[in-house]
Amino acid sequence: MTLVMVVEDDEHIREVLGIVLTGGGYEVDLVGNGDDVMEIFRASPPDLVLMDVMLPGIDGIEATKLIRAESMVPIIMLTAKSDSHDIVLGLEAGADDYMVKGAYGNSELLARIKVRLRRSAFESGTSLRIGEIAIDQVAHTIMRDGKSIQLTRLEFDLLAALAKDPGRVFTREALLNEVWGYQHAADTRLVNVHIQRLRAKVEKDPDNPEVILTVRGVGYKAGGAERE
Repeated sequence: MTLVMVVEDDEHIREVLGIVLTGGGYEVDLVGNGDDVMEIFRASPPDLVLMDVMLPGIDGIEATKLIRAESMVPIIMLTAKSDSHDIVLGLEAGADDYMVKGAYGNSELLARIKVRLRRSAFESGTSLRIGEIAIDQVAHTIMRDGKSIQLTRLEFDLLAALAKDPGRVFTREALLNEVWGYQHAADTRLVNVHIQRLRAKVEKDPDNPEVILTVRGVGYKAGGAERE
């Protein structure tokens, strides 16, 4: 059974999330203190983490960084308010998505989790290339000059989405739909922050990108992408 770790200091919210997730068919680990996150994470590695920002002990931002140092598991941040500073910090720390408490229903939460857990869609035997970056959609690996580049599952999906449609300029809204599964317009900070994180990993010079190009006023496209 798929295991979701819920890191939330409010006991009531923690228990409600546990009931909702259990009802959705997930196994759940409930954690109430940031200092306990890594011990429980290592003892029972989850398939996805719901991470509150405000926690006793280390906060959710630091806990996310610790998880990202050793795992590519999907992480959805739970924020108490739509504070741009907290949201951007969480995404920069390695979170894949975020949800504002009180601004979503149980069905939306379960849908968002399902999207994050889905396996990346790929065509069997198809490889992609963006410049010197080779993307193996079967092995789920990224290589440059024979060396592997470690990406999160979401970063892989984002790079593959750009490479699968060479020449296309993706608006941020189109990438939100393609990669995050949003059916309606949403916060494009998700796209901007993850493009920056992705460039830091795949570009030789992130300040002068050649792999992921910005099309001013529109969005992003792959530089020199092609199918093999």
